[in-house]
Formats: sequence, structure tokens, C-alpha cells
Amino acid sequence: QVHVVESGGGLVQAGGSLRLSCVASGNIFANNDMAWYRQAPGKQRELVALMRSGGATVYADSVKGRFTISRDNAKNTLYLQMNSLKFEDTAVYYCYAEYYTVDYSRHGSWGQGTQVTVSS
Repeated sequence: QVHVVESGGGLVQAGGSLRLSCVASGNIFANNDMAWYRQAPGKQRELVALMRSGGATVYADSVKGRFTISRDNAKNTLYLQMNSLKFEDTAVYYCYAEYYTVDYSRHGSWGQGTQVTVSS
């Protein structure tokens, strides 16, 4: 079993910054892609940023130039540095971790989410 836990959310004024962290722990043989998603009230969950195991990154157009995704594979930890936050960034942010178990099968797990609220 694998647990994914996010932290770092909170209330911040527009223009401010937050750093989210996500730790995956448990029966992980090797990490694969890890990503941040978000879901605002009344909207579908959307990809914010993704980092592949090799380091390649993908960003949503709405966050390019403001958010930076990074990871520490040794610690199974994913980060999201969010700068120049806007009101429309308000959402619950979820971490998604894809990984391999010792039998080389691939799995994915979601965290419980962390609330980010940006006041205008």
C-alpha cells in the first residue's frame, strides 16, 4: 500500500507565494511520473504540472512562468513552488504519484488534497 500526503497549502494574498510538498511512502520499488492537479469548486480536476522520472516537465498554460515543479527521487517527494498567485489559482491541489512495485507492475495513487486560497 502506498500513501501520498500533500502539505503546504493555505491562505495567501494575490501576488504571494506558496510551496506545496507531496511525499509518497510505502511499497514503492521505483518512482515514475509525479504530478500536481487542482480542482476548483464547480470545475473539473485539471493538470497543473507534471514531472517525469527523467526530469521532463509539463505545465498548464495558465501557470507557465509562475509555478515550478521539482522532485527529490531519493525522498519520493514532489514540490510545487507557486509564485505570483492569482485569485483563479484558488483550488484544492492534489498530488498524483505513479510508481512501480517490486513485481514491476505500475500503479498510481492520489493524495487527499491541500487547499490553496488566494485572496484578491
